[in-house]
Amino acid sequence: MKTPCEIVVWYVLPTIRREIARELVTTYHLKQVEVGRIFGVTDAAISQYLKKKRGGSSWIEGSEHYPEFLDEIRISSKRIHDNVSNMSTEMCRICRFIKNIGLLSEVYKGATEIDLPQCEWDGNITQIKSE
Repeated sequence: MKTPCEIVVWYVLPTIRREIARELVTTYHLKQVEVGRIFGVTDAAISQYLKKKRGGSSWIEGSEHYPEFLDEIRISSKRIHDNVSNMSTEMCRICRFIKNIGLLSEVYKGATEIDLPQCEWDGNITQIKSE
């Protein structure tokens, strides 16, 4: 059985990256190399996101929640562009949003054909104490 985190890595994060890249280039007119620096990847990787050769999930794009997802992408893109936030923070914010609205459950069910298992993650960073 795949864990929810594996599904996030394979399907959710690449889709978030693709949509934020598209928004930063089309709305804010950033160059691919600038977006690459923000993401920590090459401009060639950004080109693949923009050409839809990388990223994307039919489960996300086909969901009734897709418009809400795109609204969050626009918010995050603006925050990143305006230097109010950074890519890491916004990825986590959107991932938490996807979980809260039930979109992660849809993607998990689509990818595994089983219901999303109970997850202990509550969106807060917890510190593990070493003994």
